[in-house]
Amino acid sequence: MTLKVYLSGEIHSDWRQQIIEGAASLDVTFNSPVTDHGASDDCGVKLLGAEDNKYWHDHKGAMVNAIRTRKGISDADVVVVRFGDKYKQWNAAFDAGFAAALGKSLIVLHGPDHQHALKEVDAAALAVAEEPAQVVEILRYVLSGELPG
Repeated sequence: MTLKVYLSGEIHSDWRQQIIEGAASLDVTFNSPVTDHGASDDCGVKLLGAEDNKYWHDHKGAMVNAIRTRKGISDADVVVVRFGDKYKQWNAAFDAGFAAALGKSLIVLHGPDHQHALKEVDAAALAVAEEPAQVVEILRYVLSGELPG
């Protein structure tokens, strides 16, 4: 069995790389949004034309990025959504809700400080992890049925 995993959420740490490296021996393919912050923010105006108004600049980027996000989540077997500590990731909350609405297996990844704020998002998830290594072990278990150790 091959799993297609979409890694969504914060882009300011190496959590994606930790999961990808930890799952190197597993039959898993990964996809994610564009994690180059500048490219993600500016893709709309670079592809569709400049905007004087920042709202429309951001709107164009969000819409173009949504094409990639929707495709990635729709194609995934498992969606992992990471909420980091530094910034509010409203897009991550949307991605979690979209994945849940599509019936995707959702793993939410965040620290204990976000438990209360994300209680509704966590309720939609099939697993809530605090560390990338826990996500790797979940993927390993899903593929092999074996527990660590």
